[in-house]
Amino acid sequence: MSLPRLYAIIDSSCFAAPVRTGALVEYALELARGGVTLIQYRNKIRSAREMLSHARELRRALPSRVSLIMNDRADLCLAADCDGVHVGQNDLSPAAARSIIGPGKVLGISTHNLEQLREGDTDAVNYIAFGPVFATSSKRNPDAVVGLEGLRAARAATVKPLVAIGGITRANARSVLDAGADSVAVIADLVSSPRQAADDFLRLLT
Repeated sequence: MSLPRLYAIIDSSCFAAPVRTGALVEYALELARGGVTLIQYRNKIRSAREMLSHARELRRALPSRVSLIMNDRADLCLAADCDGVHVGQNDLSPAAARSIIGPGKVLGISTHNLEQLREGDTDAVNYIAFGPVFATSSKRNPDAVVGLEGLRAARAATVKPLVAIGGITRANARSVLDAGADSVAVIADLVSSPRQAADDFLRLLT
């Protein structure tokens, strides 16, 4: 799998509650206008019904060149016709997720140390996310920061596409690629001006 340099994550917690579908879709479209071609929809706090509704509207509105990944829920990935699913350490195993979504969709996994990375480095997985590389506020109970040295060790431990995640901004994104990541996952530094921020990231990362 060839990953784009920028892996944009839309986290519903970044939007004022109740999260309006129109606001979510417009944000995603602004990212696409800025050049984003891979978006993950992440919703840790709302109902499955809302997640499915949001994901369906995102898939309907986004151009076909933009891949849409569902966070956590392999079943909703299928129901919303997303392009793939991303699972964490407390979600379905990669093998179980693959059995649900089938061979044609993308499957990614989050890892936070080398032991998890090696366990997740299976044939079922298309890419591996590793982090947090830097301190992050996107999780209530974040895992230990791995730093650039940890990222270099992760790069040496797998040949699969590697997504760096956690505290990545326009100020440090280039150093993350230099440490061996194929792609950088970003949440917070896209929020205030998604189209311009996406364009900035892509210029920095090419």
